[in-house]
Amino acid sequence: MAQQKKQIHLGAHFPGVNNTTVWADPASKSQIEFDSFVHLAQTAERGLFDFFFLAEGLRLREHQGRIHDLDVVGRPDTLIVLNALAAVTDRLGLAGTINTTFNEPFELAKQFASLDHLSGGRAAWNMVTSSDAFTGENFRRGGYLDRNDRYVRAREIVDTSRELWDSWSPDAVVLDRDNGVFARRESINQVRHQGPQFDIDAAFGVPRSPQGHPVLLQAGDSDEGREFGAAKADAIFTVHGTLEAGQKFYSDVKGRLAKYGREHADLKVLPAATFVLGDTEAEASERANIIRHQQVGPQTAISFLEQVWGKDLSEYDPDGPLPKEDPEVDVNITRGRVRHGDPATVARDWRARAEAGNLSIRELIIDVTARQQFIGTPTQVAAEIDSYVQNEACDGFILVPHITPAGLDEFVDKVVPELQELGSFRTEYTGTTLRDHLGLTHPYDKREGVRAS
Repeated sequence: MAQQKKQIHLGAHFPGVNNTTVWADPASKSQIEFDSFVHLAQTAERGLFDFFFLAEGLRLREHQGRIHDLDVVGRPDTLIVLNALAAVTDRLGLAGTINTTFNEPFELAKQFASLDHLSGGRAAWNMVTSSDAFTGENFRRGGYLDRNDRYVRAREIVDTSRELWDSWSPDAVVLDRDNGVFARRESINQVRHQGPQFDIDAAFGVPRSPQGHPVLLQAGDSDEGREFGAAKADAIFTVHGTLEAGQKFYSDVKGRLAKYGREHADLKVLPAATFVLGDTEAEASERANIIRHQQVGPQTAISFLEQVWGKDLSEYDPDGPLPKEDPEVDVNITRGRVRHGDPATVARDWRARAEAGNLSIRELIIDVTARQQFIGTPTQVAAEIDSYVQNEACDGFILVPHITPAGLDEFVDKVVPELQELGSFRTEYTGTTLRDHLGLTHPYDKREGVRAS
């Protein structure tokens, strides 16, 4: 008997602050109007995706002392959008990025338990950390957290939230008709938590939600981030550009699970990916090249270069060579964006790549900012996605369309049927919760050795 194929998991990303969306395309619509969120979410549900994913930043980025107008400026609050989407979708998971550094566990636990109730068990929390003082200036304890402590706080905020979610017994009676009270006292345990970050003495005011705990997502590629994901997350949102790089990451994070008493299936690895389709491979490649040049225009290319060089480079030709002078190592003229690596080291790497490929500034930035990208006919794209999953480079992908909100339509109409034909993607939802979709154990079933189907 042939072995059943591993099933592909798919998420749909609604772009936030980014250089992904092609704003000049006539099909690009509002990032604020509710209709845009509804369109993308309902398209994802029509395509039987696992979940809809919202990224969020806590402060508008600044570049050279000004609001960076190449980014999206302003969007409704993530949790409000997700709660509203719960009313216009039925099965689709609803995932939101909420910071662990500048929020409190009681508030977060209540918000996500509420979303899980209102959606019938479809809530997910993408846990992100922040240590920069620029973001912290929006909060009372601005800039207080040392970078080395960001995951210390994240671990405790997750553990404390779980204590609150677990404080209602599984058989709690929410309404006692005889006594007219909200719940029997013996059904709710007082949470008394004392730790380095939080001291809480509380009775949690939200009953046990359908999933018990929302699905926990995490994004982090550092060693510390991988360890945090292996210990706490149900899924990791990552970026890897090749099959080999994906397999290496997949093997690494899955290999860390056993030390936390977890199994291979307890953690899903879901890289971000884009896609470009065409009737032929040549047509798709040509279209992809046009899109990448729209995403990285001349001004965007120079701005990315300035982030590394730490100085104004507006006099440089984006279609010309890289600057000959070295970066300002201790100067950061962009605030609100993570600065990856030592500028001198990054500059050396970029110069080597530019020289090897005879790349201009703009061509180099197009190269270094590229995500995993699937390009080809629907049949080719489906086969490549399937190959990544079957060869254990990932468990699926979070797709990032280049057009909002209709950018996912073509994938759902043309690629999803091909994936179904391959036997590696569902033809209907078989469960009602996001944990069902992802094949994750219910937190309370796991204590009894029961695994989700």
